[in-house]
Order: sequence, then structure tokens, then C-alpha cells
Amino acid sequence: MEDNIFDKVHEVDLEKTMKDSYIDYAMSVIASRALPDVRDGLKPVQRRVLYSMIELNNGPDKPHRKCARIVGDTMGKYHPHGDSSIYGALVNMAQEWSTRYPLVDGHGNFGSVDGDGAAAMRYTEARLSKISMEMLADINKDTVDFQPNFDETEREPVVLPSRYPNLLVNGTSGIAVGMATNIPPHNLREVVDAVVKIIDNIIEEQRETTMEEILDIVKGPDFPTGAMILGRRGIEEAYRTGRGKIRVRAVTNIETLPNGKSRIIVTELPYLVNKARLISKIAELVRDKKIDGITDLNDHSSREGMRICIDLRKDANANVVLNLLYKHTQLQDTFGVNMLSLIPNNGSLEPKVLNLKQMLEYYLAHQEDVVTRRTKYDLNKARERAHILEGLLKALDNIDEVIRIIRASQNVQIAKQELMDRFELTDVQAQAIVDMRLRALTGLEREKLEAEYADLMEKIRKYEAILADRSLLLRVIREEILAIAEKYGDDRKTSIGYDVYDISTEDLIPRENTVITMTKLGYIKRMTVDNFRSQNRGGRGIKGMQTLEDDYIEELLMTTTHHYLMFFTNTGRVYRLKAYEIPEAGRTARGTAIINLLQLMPGECITAVIPLRKFEDGHYLMMATKNGLVKKTPIKEYANVRKNGLAAITLRDDDELIEVKLTDDKKDIILVTKDGMCIRFKETDVRSTGRTSMGVRGMNIDDGDEVVAMQLNSQGDCLLIVSANGMGKRTSMGEFTCQNRGGKGVKCYKITEKTGDVIGARAVNEDNEVMLITTEGIIIRIACADISILGRITSGVKLINLTEGVTVASVAKVRDKEEKDTNAQQAAVEITDSAETEESDQPTDQETQDENRGEEE
Repeated sequence: MEDNIFDKVHEVDLEKTMKDSYIDYAMSVIASRALPDVRDGLKPVQRRVLYSMIELNNGPDKPHRKCARIVGDTMGKYHPHGDSSIYGALVNMAQEWSTRYPLVDGHGNFGSVDGDGAAAMRYTEARLSKISMEMLADINKDTVDFQPNFDETEREPVVLPSRYPNLLVNGTSGIAVGMATNIPPHNLREVVDAVVKIIDNIIEEQRETTMEEILDIVKGPDFPTGAMILGRRGIEEAYRTGRGKIRVRAVTNIETLPNGKSRIIVTELPYLVNKARLISKIAELVRDKKIDGITDLNDHSSREGMRICIDLRKDANANVVLNLLYKHTQLQDTFGVNMLSLIPNNGSLEPKVLNLKQMLEYYLAHQEDVVTRRTKYDLNKARERAHILEGLLKALDNIDEVIRIIRASQNVQIAKQELMDRFELTDVQAQAIVDMRLRALTGLEREKLEAEYADLMEKIRKYEAILADRSLLLRVIREEILAIAEKYGDDRKTSIGYDVYDISTEDLIPRENTVITMTKLGYIKRMTVDNFRSQNRGGRGIKGMQTLEDDYIEELLMTTTHHYLMFFTNTGRVYRLKAYEIPEAGRTARGTAIINLLQLMPGECITAVIPLRKFEDGHYLMMATKNGLVKKTPIKEYANVRKNGLAAITLRDDDELIEVKLTDDKKDIILVTKDGMCIRFKETDVRSTGRTSMGVRGMNIDDGDEVVAMQLNSQGDCLLIVSANGMGKRTSMGEFTCQNRGGKGVKCYKITEKTGDVIGARAVNEDNEVMLITTEGIIIRIACADISILGRITSGVKLINLTEGVTVASVAKVRDKEEKDTNAQQAAVEITDSAETEESDQPTDQETQDENRGEEE
């Protein structure tokens, strides 16, 4: 007995058994569950749901049926899995925000774009949508193969006829074992036009269609939720290779309210983004202070459409907040395209990544097969009917004899045999004659039979011609598919915009001169230059900024909206922004905290800012520290500045960066100290070093003294020196002779109790203007021609009238260009902080106006 028990135990290799079992499971998931068929674009569960509904006669012209009935029928007959997976597929096909052209017409609660689930299937009802009838069209005409169901009691279609390219039109996503698919939805008209183009090229030119021709027709995915695709690069990559990443951005609009505040309105979201979760994420970012400037967040969505309102603080720049939202939330999302589907191969299905052209060709091959099989079916039916009609017409020609034979026969079988022998009829024809009614003997009925026979013979000729000529077959497909596109097609919902990586958004931004100001506490803003009118020397200036207590404007730059701004910090790092990325604000506004625009490290603050047009070979960044060190590094080393900054210079603990210039290795460097000392040396005395080096000694300064300015001799004929108490003068550049780097220099300003320390120096020309800014935010604009030219060891004249306790904080240089036809002077920028002072590098006012006018047109 025991021997028998052990005889039944089989030893197996566990590794081999696991491997075989897992491969079987994986293939089952791949072929029978998770991936769509390239021909009809459906997964098995979707195909079974639609087929169950057509079997239930649950079409668009019939009343809705309970979803529980549909799910039960599908599960009992075809899909032996859980009811939740079947109902989930049914719900997905009914959701307008999930399926571009819904295949199911749902009645009841089928969920929402907020991620709410559908009601239980006992509450909801459904029927086939009108377009899904095109998926099932002619299924009873032997157009597709059928296979036994799981228990071999029913038969189900292997694939649906799918009279339009459903895989591309509605897309799909699925995760199998070791592979996944993610195909975006497309516009029906575009996809049909692409199929028609392939057909036309075969019929008219007997050639294959190129990918370029298809890309001209299919612009890109068309998501049911709309939104905007950024650029075409990701689309083209996905269409050419079958894989790619498409960046999708929400459709937003910035509204300005009567009280001056801005509001961001979101009207369309990227595909498959959960609205409720998005709003929750925005609220979380505001709470954690990762995004500054949002004061309120409301969802005003309704049946009319989506509307998310994001209210902003008055001083917040809506574009900056919006860019932060794009960065940190799903207002901008990436759709990873992976066009994997099952293709027929020798009677089985195998997964393969296909490009757009291959998908369309597989679909067209399927349609050729469907229409061929349908035509053969119709031809056979027509031939069968014509055969019967031939017998009936023959009988009518000899009706008296037919009646005699039938009356004389004992039973139907004998009558049929007699008729077959007498008139050379087949069994089918004889049966039709004995079944014939007396009304067929009337003249009208005979005419009907003759007309029907003629019509059938015409159809037979047409069907035979279609089967004999591929061009005719393709024309049939073309005609039918165009009719579907005409009936169900609609306009694109998803627009295709520009991507900053494809084409610079600068093209959409006007080139104009601008003033950038930044305070000691790190508030930055952008203003138009004509905010500041020129005043006489010694005036009181105008209010330039509403500052916080103990805050004052430290940086004042003149540049254009299209220049880079390089921000150098006290820790020796560099950050970069375009000037137009800085929020524009009024003359008295405080501005935006720089930490909202740059990813500064804790304790890091901006110590030097320079405008820069482009990164060119042969140009260098010259840096100066307050302790008199200078460093020269090729500009190319700073071309790729990351979001979180880049190391620019290595500094000692007690040192900091005070000035940076763009040079071409042909200039003289001038350093000016707080105590009124100055040195001039040739730039070539400073050897070029790497980006992270410390630099070399530029000037030997006394204890307690520090460098406050670095200028280039090419920037002007005179050196303007300004002191803390509002005194200043111009001194001819020729009075500062070149000496070796590292010396003590010469006296350049006579410091007295009345003047205070030197706070800045600028190289200027006669036609320049300068702006002085005080620690209280007062700005005065003075023509350099009004400032006296004096010797090196002098104190100068009063430039600005200051109240007690207020000092000059900084000085910046402006140059005016007069327009011929207006009295107003538009301040244009001279990039004094760069070597690019050539006219060709700076757009003239007339060029700016022409560009702006062109953009408006």
C-alpha cells in the first residue's frame, strides 16, 4: 500500500516548473488581458463587453439596460474574471474625459474628472454609443473569426470589424508582465485622412506613403480633456519610433481684477490628471511656502466646463507663479507614449512596438480582410438568391405545367423531384417553387422578381469586380471610412503650442529697455525706463520704491528684456534668469523676493548682478572681490547654469564678490576702494583660470579699506566717483595711468566728513546719464554733462540733496537716444557691465518698435 503512495509522488525541478508556469501566466496576461489588438484597438474585456451588448440588442436606438445585466452577461458567457474588472472597463468606455469617442452611452453616475468612482452597477444603465456600432458593423457577415468561449458553450469574436482606426482614435493604456502600453487618443478626422492618404498613394501612384506625409496630416494626440501639447519634438519621436515623451500643459488664462490683483484661471487639464488631487497639491505647496503669492484657491467647475480660480497677491507676478505651478504640479504633465500592441502572426498574436505608419498599415490590412470577407459573404448571398429567382422565373414561364405537376403529385417530395427532372432545377429551386404563394402569379409580383434579379446580377458583377481588383477594394474602404469621419468627426480639442526646448519663447516677448532693481533684503522688480525723467543736478529725486524698514536698493541695472541676468552670490555661486522672467512692477512697488525666482541656499544672498547677451568664445568674466582679488575665466564655462546654481569662484571666509564684468582680454581694469584709492592695470596681467579658482591679487588695500567698484576703461572717457553723502565728480580717464597688478594704486577721491566714503564709481561719457539711489529708495537721474570734470584729488560737487541719516546706496549709468518725432526721451540701455557695447548687439528703439509691430500683426 505504502509503495503505491510513493509511486504517485513525482520529483520535479522547482526552477523549471516556476519558469514554465510563470511564462504561461505572462503570456496569458500579455495576449488575453492587458494589451490591445492592433486591428480593433480593444483589450479582450472591452471586446467582450461590446459583443455582449450587441447580443443583448442593447444598441443606441434601444433603451438603456442595467449595467449589472451587461456585466453578468459578459462574465457568464465570455469573461471568467471578476465583475469589478468588467464594470471598470465598461465605465471607462463611457467616460467622456477618459475616452475620446466614448463607445458606451452611460446613464447615471459614471464618476467625474475629480477621481470620483462610478455608482454601483446595480444603479447605472448603459447602451452602445452610435460610433461603437461602427466597431461591430457587419460582424454577422463572416467578417471576423470566432472562437469558443472559456467553457465552449458559446462563440466569441477574435477581433471586431472596427470600421474606423479605434486603437489610434481612442488610445489605450495597459500594464502586462514585463511590458506596458500607453497609446494616446487622436482626432478621428486626422487619423482617417492619414489612412485615406495611404490608400490614395497605393491607388494613384502604386507607392508606399512616407512618414513625413503622415506627420503632415496627423498633427499629434488629441486628448478628450483638451489642454496644450508643448512642441512637436516629442510627438515626432513617438510617431517615428513608437516611443516618446509628450509634454502636456493645462490651458490657463490670467485675469486682472479691478483692484489690481491677478487671477489664474485653469480651463483645461492634461489628460488623466485628477482635478481634486491637483487642487490639493497646490494648497499643499502654498502651505509649505514652496509657492509664494497665492491667496485663494477655488474650484468653480460646472456642467458648462472646468474653471479653477487661483487668486494672487497684488505684488505677485502671475507668470512666475504659473511657471512654479507648471514645475511642481500636474498643470504640466508628461505623457509617455509606448505604442505596444498585439499584431497577428501566423495565426497567433505577438506584442510589438509600432510606429504610426505601421499602425495605420496594420489597420488597413485588417480592413482589406474585413471588406474582402464581407464582399465574399454578400456575393454568396446574392448568388444564392439569384439562383432561387432563376428557378422562380422559370416556373412562372411554365406556370400551367408546374401547377399540373404539383396537383398530380402525392406529396411534396414527389412534386419536387418531378419539377427537378422536368425543368432541370436544383433542390433549392424546387423547394422555392413549391413554397411559392399564389400572389406570385400576379403581373406586379413577376415584375418585382425580374427587377430583383437584375439588381442582384448587378451586385454580383460589382462584388466580383471588388474581389478581383485591390484598387476597387481600397476605394470601398476609402469611401466608407470617410463617411464615418464625416458623421462622427469633430474639431481638435488639444492645441499644439511652442516648447521652450523647441523654439524660444523670447520670440513672443517684445524687446524693450528695462530697469532692474534689487534691495539689500532681496526684493527684485523690473520697470520701464521712462518711469524716471531726467532732473537737474542737486534735485531731490523721485520715490523709486516702497522699502521695508532697514531695507534699501542695492542693485540698479539698465538692460533689455532679452538679456540674461547672471546673479553672483556671497558664497561664490552664480544663478541665471532672463530679464523678462523678473516680474514687472510699478515704480513704488517693493517687488518680488528673489528666493521665489532663484533656488538660493540658506544664508545665501546676491552680491553682484550682470546683464549678459550671449556666451561667446574669446570673452571672459572678470570678477573682483572686496579684498582686492581679481579673477578671469572664459565665459563659456558659465554657459550651462543649472536651476540650483553653479560654483563661480572660490572665496575666503572674510571675502565676498562685489563686481563682475564681461571682457574680451583687451581692456584695462580699474578698481576703486571705499577710502578713495584707485588702481588701473591691463587685463592681460591677469591669467585665465578655471571656474572654481580663487583668483590673484588685483590691488593691495589697507586694513579697513575695501574695493567698492570695478570698471573697464572702454566704458567711458571719464571716471564718475560718487560718495555716500551725495557728492561726486568726473575725472578724466587719462589721469589714471596703468601700473602693475597688485600695487597700492593712486588717490582718486578726496574724502572729508562732508563727503563720506566712496560708494561707487562708473566709467561715463559726456552724453551719458546716471541714476543715484538712496537708502530710502529715492532715485535721481542726472546728465553726466552737468557733473564737473575735476582732478584726481578732489571731492566734487553735490549731486543729490539728502536728508539727515540718508546716504547714497548705489549708482547706475543710462544713455539717452532722442526720437525724431516725439519730445519724450526713451531711455535706452548701455550694458556697461559687459563688453558688448556695439550698436549691433543692442536693438535700437526703432528696431524694437518694428519687432513689436510685427508681433502684433
